[in-house]
Amino acid sequence: MTTDTISSALCTTIAEAHGAVFSARMANRTIGLVPTMGALHEGHLSLIRRAAAENGFVVVSVFVNPIQFDDAADFVAYPHTIEEDAALAIDAGADAVFAPSAKEMYPDGFSSYIDMGGITERLCGAARKAHFRGVCTVVGKLFHIVQPDRAYFGEKDAQQLAVVRKMVRDLNFPIRIVGCPTVREPDGLAMSSRNARLSQEERKAARCLFRALSEACRLFAEEGARGAAALTGAMRGVLAAEPLARAEYVEIVDPETFASRAPEAAVHAGDRAMLAVHVGGVRLIDNMELTETRETLADHD
Repeated sequence: MTTDTISSALCTTIAEAHGAVFSARMANRTIGLVPTMGALHEGHLSLIRRAAAENGFVVVSVFVNPIQFDDAADFVAYPHTIEEDAALAIDAGADAVFAPSAKEMYPDGFSSYIDMGGITERLCGAARKAHFRGVCTVVGKLFHIVQPDRAYFGEKDAQQLAVVRKMVRDLNFPIRIVGCPTVREPDGLAMSSRNARLSQEERKAARCLFRALSEACRLFAEEGARGAAALTGAMRGVLAAEPLARAEYVEIVDPETFASRAPEAAVHAGDRAMLAVHVGGVRLIDNMELTETRETLADHD
């Protein structure tokens, strides 16, 4: 792929993004949007490929959104690899890569935010108070800038996907939100840009997330366990056996509201097992839907 190819697809200003989308609309092409924070991996690329299969013009945004980080060190440590990301996105089917600066998205005097209650106050929102405010604000801005017909999000960030869907319903965005399955490494670890920050020892330890979720799914599907306490207890037991792992939350949640099932509550098919775990200094999240059949490593070979 040539530098000219990347340069012609790269938009660094909102005006450039508007121009690219306007031309596609004039050609009667449907618009797909894949919002990312860069450091693209196979999970992102699977979203881009699906968007390309379902739309005539695909925009991939690459923007490390400063207002969704509650830890300045985490923001600084997040990978910034725009040249590599643009090449990967275009190769996967992107027609335009929107990579604005923070000043372009949040100019001096910016003071308008999207706040949501309820679902954003739980799980990742409980631990990171401004996180979903930042997510909703940047996604809302991207929706206005690109005006896509469809937008694509991964199910690894299941709470974020649910938040975006609710925001779209509440604010009447004329956009279809498409959730796409989690892409995993051969050992089950969910693909994430944060995985690159794991040491070799931490990378091995991180497999405990998949093992914990798989154990909850096994108990639900094979042993008929239906108590929230039994399932969360089993997950905590798996995580506790890994010295480098520290659980932030371990929950079974309602798939619509993401409210945690009480320990004494019955669990139903369709509920989600949710984890946030610190492995070394890296925070990882993952989840699985509880179904009558158990997810295994063979599903990811």
